[in-house]
Amino acid sequence: MDFAALMSQQISKATAKTSPPPQASSPSPTPEPAATSTSANSTKYISRRELEEARRRAYLEEQRAIEAERAAKAAAKRKREEEAAQEAKAREEKRRRLAEESRRRREEKEAEEERARRRRLGLPELPPRSVSPGTSKEGTPADDDGEDVPDDELVVKLREMGEPAILFGESHAARLRRFRKLTGQMVVYNAGPIPTTLAPVEEKDMKVSGTVPKPEDKAERKWLYRQLASYFNMVLREWEIALAKEGNRDTFAGKAAYNAMVSSKETMKPLFRKFEKGTLDESILEAIVEIVKAAQERRYVDANDGYLRLSIGKAAWPIGVTMVGIHERSAREKLHNGERGHVMGDEVTRKFLQSIKRCLSFAQVRWPPEDLRQLMG
Repeated sequence: MDFAALMSQQISKATAKTSPPPQASSPSPTPEPAATSTSANSTKYISRRELEEARRRAYLEEQRAIEAERAAKAAAKRKREEEAAQEAKAREEKRRRLAEESRRRREEKEAEEERARRRRLGLPELPPRSVSPGTSKEGTPADDDGEDVPDDELVVKLREMGEPAILFGESHAARLRRFRKLTGQMVVYNAGPIPTTLAPVEEKDMKVSGTVPKPEDKAERKWLYRQLASYFNMVLREWEIALAKEGNRDTFAGKAAYNAMVSSKETMKPLFRKFEKGTLDESILEAIVEIVKAAQERRYVDANDGYLRLSIGKAAWPIGVTMVGIHERSAREKLHNGERGHVMGDEVTRKFLQSIKRCLSFAQVRWPPEDLRQLMG
C-alpha cells in the first residue's frame, strides 16, 4: 500500500467519526434559541482606558463640588466679617456721637449752673481776663505773628475743638501757638525733611555772619534762626537724595547710613522747635553759629573743633583714680561739673549735637573742601 492510499483511508475514518448519525424523519420542532451564542453576543467588554476615563471624570466632579462648597463657605464668612465690621463701625460712631453730646450737655449744664449761682449771689458775669498785647499771663512775650487771644477765650476755643485746654507746664504763648497750628493760622513750611514754621530762605542767603545778635534784636535773631533752619534742612534734603541715588539699602552699610539719616532727622526736631520758640541756650547758639559758618566756608576741621568744644568743653577730665581716701579734695567738683555739664547732662541736646556732627560728615562729602587739610578724619 502506498502512502496516498494510506492517507485516504485515514481521512475517511475521521470523516465517519465526526458526521452526525442519521435521524428519523419527523416533524421538526421549533428550534430553541441558543443560549451560548446569545449570552456571548450580549456581553460588553470595557477597556482599561474607558475605566480610567470614567474614574477621572468622577474625581473631577467630586473636586468641583468640594471647591464650590469651599467657595460658598468663604463667601459666607467674608459676608459675616463685613457685616460685623460695619456693625462695629456703626457702634463706634454712635458711641462717639453720644460722648460728644454728653460732653456738650455737661458743659452747658455747668455753665448754666455757674450763671445761676452768680445770679443768686448777685455776682456779675465773669469778664474776659485782660491780657496786654504781646505779653502772656505768665509775663512771657507772646508770639508776635498775629493778634493775641485772651487766655479764658483761648481755653474755651480749645475745648470746643476737643483739644486739651491746658497742657502741663504750658505757657500762654505755647497755648496760643498750639491753637494757631490747629486752626491753620500758623503756616507750616515743608521746604525740607523737617517741617517748621520758620519761612525758608534762599540758598544764597543761608550764609551766616558768625555773630549772634543780641536778644533785644528780635528781627535779626529770627532771621538767624531762619538761616540755620534752612541750612540744616538743605543738608538733610541732600543727604536723602544721595542715599536714594545709591539705592544700596540691602547691604549692611546702606542700612546703617539710612538709619543714621532717619535718626538725625528725628533728633534734630527739638532743635528746630527751639529755633521757632527762640529758647535755645545762648552758649549753644553761639557754638552752632560757629560750626555752621565754618561748614559753609568748607573749613570742616574748624567746624569739628567747634563741635568738640561745645560737646566736650575745656573742663578737666578725670584720668585714673579720682577718689583717694574719704575726704573730698578742693576743686574736685570741677572734674564733673565743668563746662560740659549743660550739654552732656541733657539727653535731647546731646542727640541733636550728634546729628549736627553727622551733617558735617555728610557735608564734607557732598561739598568737599578745596584744601584737603580741612577734611575731618
